[in-house]
Amino acid sequence: MIIVIASGIRLLPLRWGFYLNEFDPYFHYYTAKYVSDNGLMALFSWNDTAGWYPYGRVMRYYANFGLTLTAVAFYKILSFFGVPLFPSFSANPLDPLGSDPLYNLCVIFPIIMAALSCLAIYFLGRDLGGESVGLFSALFLALDPSHIGRTSLGWFDDETVGIFSALLLMLFFNRAIDSKKPLKFSIIYAILSGLSLAYLCASWGAARYLVVITALFTLILLILKRYSRNLLISYIITFGITFSLSYINPRMGLAFLLEEFNLIVYGILILLFMAEINRRITATKKKVLCMSILILVLVAALAFLIATGHVRRVGSKFLLTIFPFWRGENPLFESVAEHKPSSWATFYHSFSLGIAFALVGIFFAALSATNLSIFIIIYCLTSIYFASSLIRLNILASPSICLLWAFSLKRILSPLISSLEEEALLLKRKIKARTIGREVIGVLLVAMFILLSMIYVFGTGFIFGLEARPLEYANVPPTISGASLSVKPSSIVRDWIDTLIWMRENLPPSAVVASWWDYGYWITVIANKTTLADNGTINGTQIAQVGRMFMSNETEAVEILRKYSVTHVVVYVTFTNYGGDAGAGGDEGKWIWMALISGLASNENDARTKFGNLTLGWDYIDSNGNGQYDQNERVIENTRGQSTVLYKLMTYGKETTLYARSSITLGHFRKAYFSQKEGQPNPAVTFSGGLSLIPLVCVYEVSYD
Repeated sequence: MIIVIASGIRLLPLRWGFYLNEFDPYFHYYTAKYVSDNGLMALFSWNDTAGWYPYGRVMRYYANFGLTLTAVAFYKILSFFGVPLFPSFSANPLDPLGSDPLYNLCVIFPIIMAALSCLAIYFLGRDLGGESVGLFSALFLALDPSHIGRTSLGWFDDETVGIFSALLLMLFFNRAIDSKKPLKFSIIYAILSGLSLAYLCASWGAARYLVVITALFTLILLILKRYSRNLLISYIITFGITFSLSYINPRMGLAFLLEEFNLIVYGILILLFMAEINRRITATKKKVLCMSILILVLVAALAFLIATGHVRRVGSKFLLTIFPFWRGENPLFESVAEHKPSSWATFYHSFSLGIAFALVGIFFAALSATNLSIFIIIYCLTSIYFASSLIRLNILASPSICLLWAFSLKRILSPLISSLEEEALLLKRKIKARTIGREVIGVLLVAMFILLSMIYVFGTGFIFGLEARPLEYANVPPTISGASLSVKPSSIVRDWIDTLIWMRENLPPSAVVASWWDYGYWITVIANKTTLADNGTINGTQIAQVGRMFMSNETEAVEILRKYSVTHVVVYVTFTNYGGDAGAGGDEGKWIWMALISGLASNENDARTKFGNLTLGWDYIDSNGNGQYDQNERVIENTRGQSTVLYKLMTYGKETTLYARSSITLGHFRKAYFSQKEGQPNPAVTFSGGLSLIPLVCVYEVSYD
């Protein structure tokens, strides 16, 4: 039943069409398609020039092996048994994607993994506190908004397999280190633990976090004097398998094994050996000698690695997650919406009272102090920190909050239920007068905790007639069928879909398209056209060049475009029926990042001073000195802002759509395709008061004459 609930909720985006969601899933499908058609070995020699033209990218360093191979394996197995993968049934499928069975599998893949994750957390919760904890944990994860947001229909991304493999790691590692189990069972579980962690490392960058907390968990067990032979053997097998398989993964390789945070793993291994020496050797001198040798080996190895420069720094995005106060120095990282820190409002909206009950769960888990409860405490506290640092990592904290919430619920309700059972016995003995009051109180307390549980699941918005939180997170359109709008349309918005189909069918195979990096994956995968930059953001220099092109005048911009042999430029703008910028997900809200990343502005204030303090191309006169625009204040042109290519291309498209003519004269750009008809705007969303929101995708041909 829980799996049915989890799957049903995650199918809600189907009303907007059968599409992959967001941007990264298209890249993962693109990779899976290549492996399915050409075999795994072909991936190792694939230099894909369809992205980051003209240099391309060596795909073995960027492909998500875990996710890709899992999807391809599912596809091959289903095909072998003749299981039909139904075709896309949207009104206008993204042909040939919609007719590709692998694409259809990738669309439903997140729901499959969500169901498996609910099953995995059930077994983990059962080990933590029994059957009831397992069932409640699975139910909470099935209805958890953060998990729903990343495992709904079409979200074919690394978190789908990442959470599943992380849960398996904790489940198997905890069973492996159980000193009460025979050694052969410990070895079997350790092998499963190692395979789970290796799978996680091949699937999700956040695997580094699980590697470190598993090592720290082992260290805490040593501090608590819980060392056992099973712990040593399990640790060696788990990390031995993980690092061996990671070494042969081109995306990770030797560099991953020598990353600075992974040195913690080797250091704790030495401590485990020292604990084993302490257990086996009784002679003090021999014990000291052996431990001294181990310490010398550790120090010598570390000194050698540092001196020879073999110790690798962790990637900048991981460091910026750990140390969020460094982010101001990296505008490219900051320009990604999901890299924003979580505000308390966002945190509460995601987890509601679950945070409070997770803290109660930490208290009860600390009282029980089992190996698994200690592991979950470490996981919860650290994952909450990282979730607050990076909004996309809310999903990382979800399993721990679900587990501890379920654990606290059991520990709170169990005494009450036991008390009620005792009261029932007393009532049978006709001792009624003294017990009715306590029975009523017990029932009220049970009802209160059930209500609080429902608040965690459904939030408090239902009081005001709002959607329950799981439905709110699930009942949203895939990004492409919602035209990448920041507001929720009531039906499919076809602007991006139609534009990409037009590009696929009408642009020549040799076309090179420049756009802001947000749309790169769509243009490469759906439109099948070559792009300069995409969502992988692997080449900051080239992104800066694209930003400089958009924020320069036509003369300067065309020279940048000539350098990359660009044939077409794509811009996306959202505006109202009155002609004002809507700021609903279009490039009119991204120009500041273009200015910052390109180096044309040093900070946001500098960008607004140079290009428009109200919006791109327009300044307001702050007559009352309050630092913000008021309705009656005078607005004047910003000459530099209005001379930028981005302003001209967006304004030309807006005016043509609204009035069938434009005041903008383009020198080096010609209209190739607009997603809206001239003079006949088709709004995506209509608000009260006659205001409507219009999305527009513009494709321009570059003229070098």
